[in-house]
Amino acid sequence: MGFGTIFATIAMVVIIGISSYLFMTGALFTMDTLSNSLKKINEIDNSRLKTELEIGTISVSTNSTYSIIDLSLTNTGSTKIVNADFKHMDVFIYYHNDTGTENRTIYRWIPYRNTYYNSSALQDNEWTVVKISPDLINPGIFDPDEQMYIAIRVHPAITNASQNWLKVVTPNGIFEARYF
Repeated sequence: MGFGTIFATIAMVVIIGISSYLFMTGALFTMDTLSNSLKKINEIDNSRLKTELEIGTISVSTNSTYSIIDLSLTNTGSTKIVNADFKHMDVFIYYHNDTGTENRTIYRWIPYRNTYYNSSALQDNEWTVVKISPDLINPGIFDPDEQMYIAIRVHPAITNASQNWLKVVTPNGIFEARYF
C-alpha cells in the first residue's frame, strides 16, 4: 500500500513538472512573438510619422475618349519610397464625364503600371511614374526632397474641368488629396 502512494506522488510530481515546463515554454514563446509584433508596429508607426507628400501641379489634357492627368508630387517627409513599392501606392480619382444628355460622376481606383518612364504606353485607367527629379541619389527611388511626376490615363475622358478630386496614398497609408 505504501509503494502505490509513493508511485502516485512521483507520477503527479512528474506530470506537474512537465505541465509547468510546457506552460512556461508557451508563455515565453507568446511573449517573444508579442514583443516582435510590438517592435514591428513601432517601426511602421515611426515610418508613418516620417512620411509626408505634397501635391504640386495638376494638369489635364483630354482626348475624345480618354484624359491624361499630369501630376507632380513632392516627398516632404524623411521616408523614401522605393520603386518596388510604387505598385503598392494607390491613386483614387473622382471626376465628371458630361457627354450629351448623360451626366456621370466617376469614382475610381487607378492601379500602377510600370512602363519604365514611358507614359505613352499606358492603357486606360492606369498610372505610371514619368520621372523623378532630381534623382542623383538612389536613382529610381522617391527620396525626401525629390519630385515625382506621374501620368494618369482615365477612361472615359474628363469633360467637366471643375469639381474633380484626386487622392494619392503611399504604401504605409499616408495620403494627400486635392481638387483640380
